[in-house]
Amino acid sequence: MGDTFSALVIDKTDDGLSAGIRQLQLSDLPDEDVLVDIAYSTVNYKDGLAASGAIPIVRKFPMVGGIDLAGTVVESRHPDFKAGDQVLVNGYGLSERYWGGYSQKQRLKAEWLVRVPEPLSMEQVAAIGTAGYTSMLCVQAIQDWGVKAENGPVLVTGAAGGVGSVAVMLLAKLGYQVTASTGRVQEAQSFLKGLGASEVIDREELAHDPKPLESENWAAVVDTVGANTLATAIAQTKYEGIVTACGLAGGAALPSSVMPFILRGVTLRGIDSVMAPMARRQRAWDALAELIDHDKLAEIYTTEPLANVPQLTSDILAGRIKGRVVIDVNA
Repeated sequence: MGDTFSALVIDKTDDGLSAGIRQLQLSDLPDEDVLVDIAYSTVNYKDGLAASGAIPIVRKFPMVGGIDLAGTVVESRHPDFKAGDQVLVNGYGLSERYWGGYSQKQRLKAEWLVRVPEPLSMEQVAAIGTAGYTSMLCVQAIQDWGVKAENGPVLVTGAAGGVGSVAVMLLAKLGYQVTASTGRVQEAQSFLKGLGASEVIDREELAHDPKPLESENWAAVVDTVGANTLATAIAQTKYEGIVTACGLAGGAALPSSVMPFILRGVTLRGIDSVMAPMARRQRAWDALAELIDHDKLAEIYTTEPLANVPQLTSDILAGRIKGRVVIDVNA
């Protein structure tokens, strides 16, 4: 690969935002400590929001999209990294304030980099990506709260999506009884059962206007949806249970009440993957390297070329993507 390379660039136009493949040069890249040859990125819900402008994710233009990347260090001015190191980055404002992973090359801050943990490959860590890493943060929050498998079922909402599907896989591997909620029950039932879900329910069972308190069904919750689904999940969480909230695919509102918190001691734990401290990231990736079933991981992702990203970011916002999509930026 020479000094000229391909990247997906988001820019402002008179009609809003445009996102398309452009040719860039090394001199176009930001002046950061580590130059990386990128092998893979991914498509996340946030990538769809950034590329479409549906929510003003991008803070400056032009912007190279992609909140994930995995690649190999080419040059480094930082003593902790050298040429040949395989690294990954999730979040840290990529595709918001800093150029991201939809590029064949990128310059990055050394403090963002995590070494690809053995025995995972760069393609596998991309398949896990921000979605899987966020799932692990949710699962570890549930474990840290003291919820054990014998305490009862764990609900995962938006279970056929990137975060949800990995959460189902991880929780099942750890021995939890998982109830998976999805809007695509017929299509996704065998997929989710294959990942370890004990039960698959229609998202409409949770999308209603919730009562202040409902039947105590869940020892813990991983919620990727927000809005009424999150509020209902909170109302149905057992005494001293925990609800981890990491997404807003269904909306940013929370039409809940204080009743579950003051009468059942329910905890609502926000999960931020973008600026999580490095120690928390490293702990999550170490656990992912140990827990991820490589065969099941292979079943939940597909690989697409960089040129397909504009369509894929539209598809993820429309709910047309199941599991994970890995972007081979060199295909």
